[in-house]
Amino acid sequence: MTALDRLSASAIAADVQAGRRSAAAVIEDVLARLDRYDAVQDAVWIARFDATALRAAAAAIDARVARGEVLPLAGVPFAVKDNIDVAGLDTTAACPAFAYAPARSAEVVERLVAAGAIVIGKTNLDQFATGINGTRSPYGIPRNAYNRAWISGGSSSGSAVAVAAGLVAFALGTDTAGSGRIPAAFNHLVGLKPSRGRWSSRGLIPACRTLDCITVMAGTVDDAALVDDLVAGFDVDDVFSRALPDVPRATRRIGVPRVEQRAWFGDIESGFLYDTALAGLDAEIVEIDMAPLAEAARLLYDGPWVAERTAAIRDFLKGQPDAIHPVVRGIVEQGLSYSAVDVFTGTYRLAALARMAEAMWTDIDLLLLPTAPTSYRVSEMLAAPVALNASLGTYTNFVNLLDMAAIAVPTGCHASGVGFGVTLIGPAGTDRALAAAAKTLFPAPASVPPLDLEGSMEKVRIAVVGAHLKDMPLHWQLTSREATFVGEAKTAPVYRLFAMAGSVPPKPALIHDETGGAIALEVYELDMAAFGSFVAEVPPPLAIGTVTLADGSLVKGFVAEPRAMAGAEDITALGGWRAYIAR
Repeated sequence: MTALDRLSASAIAADVQAGRRSAAAVIEDVLARLDRYDAVQDAVWIARFDATALRAAAAAIDARVARGEVLPLAGVPFAVKDNIDVAGLDTTAACPAFAYAPARSAEVVERLVAAGAIVIGKTNLDQFATGINGTRSPYGIPRNAYNRAWISGGSSSGSAVAVAAGLVAFALGTDTAGSGRIPAAFNHLVGLKPSRGRWSSRGLIPACRTLDCITVMAGTVDDAALVDDLVAGFDVDDVFSRALPDVPRATRRIGVPRVEQRAWFGDIESGFLYDTALAGLDAEIVEIDMAPLAEAARLLYDGPWVAERTAAIRDFLKGQPDAIHPVVRGIVEQGLSYSAVDVFTGTYRLAALARMAEAMWTDIDLLLLPTAPTSYRVSEMLAAPVALNASLGTYTNFVNLLDMAAIAVPTGCHASGVGFGVTLIGPAGTDRALAAAAKTLFPAPASVPPLDLEGSMEKVRIAVVGAHLKDMPLHWQLTSREATFVGEAKTAPVYRLFAMAGSVPPKPALIHDETGGAIALEVYELDMAAFGSFVAEVPPPLAIGTVTLADGSLVKGFVAEPRAMAGAEDITALGGWRAYIAR
């Protein structure tokens, strides 16, 4: 059975160029991978070249190498988000009624093919690139590659999953509000969002044409940087293309949001993962005021830039409104309500905010933000598609508006398997400096969990401190639910342990107290249904809350109501329940 390990663009190109492997062999491997993953998820692709066409493309690469051509991407398979033109495949923007056959590929695609890369096909997306969650497509919902109950992120959803699942070595996406960074984070990938105009946007269906960037997602910073090296450059046929010089940037002073401005939307695990990423940095951490950036971010969907989305598909919206996804249609129709006065007023305010942002760079070298504050299950996103989508863009929406470059890198993993990452952000032109900084600040690659190939059962970790410990009277309530033992641990030194009076069998009460100590415990893992039935059996005055462990991580665990203290003995000094029982 074909292993769905990740593909490396650099390794494939080096092998094919050196004759250690043929492009034909690479494509046969890709075809086998596609067959296997199609049985797992059928919503990743909108269109693909057939096996005959792919084999012919590989044979052409092998012939070019045999003639002595040096191809930096020899035989490397890649995917293209279906709002970017690829000759030979329709461009749909995830709207079948909008589809057209492009006469030629987009400029960036042509440059990659000239370098020896092979287009496998067109990937799914939030329709018209409107959304950053990955659920707004009539072609189905590409789900997170590591837990299919969760969103993949969007709008470049299919591109992210195709890379994460090992179907291609890299994929092109786009980014207006975070669409090339958020799905990278959720799928444990690197997402490089170039400076506006650094890459040509000829052949891209616009979302907000003045802000749009074509992006790349890859497994490593090196692969993302390789693609950037090959496609960046001025394009006279793109009126928004810019010839940008490389701007160097140090990594001594890293800007982060003030603690009180860090929004997690209830996701304390993301907060812990961000703190962990910051703790490992060899740099000075400088807290900055996020207010101007946050205000700029709000202009993207709560200001006249919504009208730019409307302008991109105005005729189609007028002629075939029912062909547009209802959520997408609701967003782009809002643009009809903005006036020219609103546009100029917004432009003036953005200029003022941009000046404030420029001043920020005198105090810091780079910004380092969470890529996303949280993630959501697909069911949750479908229930509240606008509100939850808005929260995802908390740390991304302002970047293109304020003319910045960014690179998202994976730095952690949620208990669900969904990825967590941070984004390095710098002024326009710092693209290469950001890639170098990402390698300097995060030299060790983040670990990646197994792919979800069979429908992962969602797990919950729970800490037990007393009668549910191994060999204790209530341990059977865990074993009967097939709980998995994760390991022994201790709480953070901010708890007190009490032996409750008159409890049968004897049970402790764990109370949060900053003057307390570290309490020994055991951590187990239950599937969601088993966890629910376990919680239902917890008797008062005990309850299940959230417990902080010594390493700062958070798990569910036993806590107690105030009435548990009546007649209880403080046994904190013993360090745990086993010591009390032994006494």
